[in-house]
Amino acid sequence: MALDILAMAPLYQAPAITRIGPKTDPSKRPADPLKPLVPSRTKLTTIEAKRIMSILDEAINKVELVTLLSYVASNREDVEGVLGEDIMRAVREHEDLCQVLLENVRCLKEKERQLQEQEEAEEEGWLRDRLLSIELQKSSLSPLTQQIKDSTKNVLRLLLSNPQAARLLQMQTQSRSAEAQNFIDSLIELRGFLFEKLVTSPMEARHKAQFIQDINRQNSNNQQIIDTLENELAERMKNRNAEEELEDLEAVHREEKIALEELKRRHKVLVEEFVQIREEREITSKKRMEAEQEMVRMVRAATLIQAFWKGYLVRSLLRSKKKRGKGKAKGKEKGKQKGKEKGKGKK
Repeated sequence: MALDILAMAPLYQAPAITRIGPKTDPSKRPADPLKPLVPSRTKLTTIEAKRIMSILDEAINKVELVTLLSYVASNREDVEGVLGEDIMRAVREHEDLCQVLLENVRCLKEKERQLQEQEEAEEEGWLRDRLLSIELQKSSLSPLTQQIKDSTKNVLRLLLSNPQAARLLQMQTQSRSAEAQNFIDSLIELRGFLFEKLVTSPMEARHKAQFIQDINRQNSNNQQIIDTLENELAERMKNRNAEEELEDLEAVHREEKIALEELKRRHKVLVEEFVQIREEREITSKKRMEAEQEMVRMVRAATLIQAFWKGYLVRSLLRSKKKRGKGKAKGKEKGKQKGKEKGKGKK
């Protein structure tokens, strides 16, 4: 809620009391023509919608981590101290599996190429053996692919169990390939579309579709009128025969030109308003996304601080117990020594 308020603060300014004008009749206020394009809600309200967005956010987070595994494999010495031994071991196993898969695919393509080149020149028995070898190698790719999937899940599990390592790895965005970044950007864009879809009620969606349809129909009608006027004007200018007629045509042309300019002006205003609303929605969506990301970072930071604090309390408790244990042992030794001294005095 606080982040929502901060995100919306620049868009709202309270009116000064000295600038408040006289009240107007609400019935005479012009309605906003582009209101159907803006959803009435700005955040998710249902549990189902929140779960959908949570699943998509988790998927984006995992894709961001997976697309950086190649960076980890090629920079082991730099990241080993940060990610830890377990994660690095899992990454190495994953890299080995990927190399085996790539090598098998390369060999398979080479065999297929040789088969195509020698298909007509060799004997039937040789071709049959080669085809069988290719089929066997193809069948071995499926379990290897499944192993790579399992190793990917294992690496992700280890990274997600270590938020600090995952966060440090995600900071290496410049090491991600352009194709992977484009895929992530597409997922983020999909998230924006999905969020807008989830906050839009079915009635609002129908109104929006109807509004866009009406705008397109009006634009089409305006264009037809413009084409008709231009055609009529061209035809009249072409068929004029006398000068009384030239004056009439000029007068008609002026009127039609005024009407044409008015239509163009109205069309331009509608287009500008539509573009402005779309830009405002993009800005609002971006701020909302940034606020959600900030909340996620704050939650992760709070979790990390709590973990450190709990660890500190446990260590402090252990040290205090250790000190008390040593104190009791020293007290017992002193008591035994005093007993011995008393026994000697009696003798």
